[in-house]
Amino acid sequence: MRIVRFSAPIDLGVGTDPLFGVLNEQDSILVLRGDPIYAGIVPQDKTLKLSDVKLLAPVIPRSKVVCIGKNYADHAAEMDSQVPSEPIIFIKPNTSVIGPNETIIWPKMSERVDHEAELAIVIGRICKEVPAAKANDVIYGYTLANDVTARDLQKVDGQWSRAKGFDTFCPLGPWIETEFIPKDQKITATLNGQVKQSSVLSEMIFKIPQIIEFVTNVMTLLPGDVILTGTPAGIGPMPAGASITVAIDGLGTLTNKVSSRVQ
Repeated sequence: MRIVRFSAPIDLGVGTDPLFGVLNEQDSILVLRGDPIYAGIVPQDKTLKLSDVKLLAPVIPRSKVVCIGKNYADHAAEMDSQVPSEPIIFIKPNTSVIGPNETIIWPKMSERVDHEAELAIVIGRICKEVPAAKANDVIYGYTLANDVTARDLQKVDGQWSRAKGFDTFCPLGPWIETEFIPKDQKITATLNGQVKQSSVLSEMIFKIPQIIEFVTNVMTLLPGDVILTGTPAGIGPMPAGASITVAIDGLGTLTNKVSSRVQ
């Protein structure tokens, strides 16, 4: 099931406030009452065409975006790092989240803004100290993410909060797929039509159950929290005006443009 969050013109009779719906294979959206993560699937007597609405980030985390660093061996190598012995975690603020086709704003502090294609987990319930065997019980679904990073600031700071925390630095979308099962699906990042990152999800060092167990042993997760699971090799700068597309087989594509550097 594909859960979308969207806005629609008033002339379609649904107003402009963000709404939720279920997208079917015919690109028809069944409009829902409330956020399905909290309220469940409660349909209204209304359907809309995908072409008539604007897709938004499918989830706006009420609390946090938790990220896993260096979770692909080839990416650790390109960063001149050793493969970690346990997951490395950091947090992006929920204010960094944007949706499909929204613009990544290049901050004036930075001279280099990079793409990082990632699989994202959407949490469906309050959870703490979840054993790996029970990880699926707390996962609502999956979506695509771009862990945008000001690479020069990351090197200067020696930690990652500023470099990864700017507004617009966490594109998510285009929907939440509740039936997706991560295996060996291909993950790519394509910059201005050229493939820059290409790997498979099975190359993750720490798999989804391990990630859930580790993170929930550190902190409580809330419904709507998001976990980014790491990026493969091939990270690199996005020039001003670039178009960047993250894709995962079975999850669709997430495309965003990059602004000029803010002056």
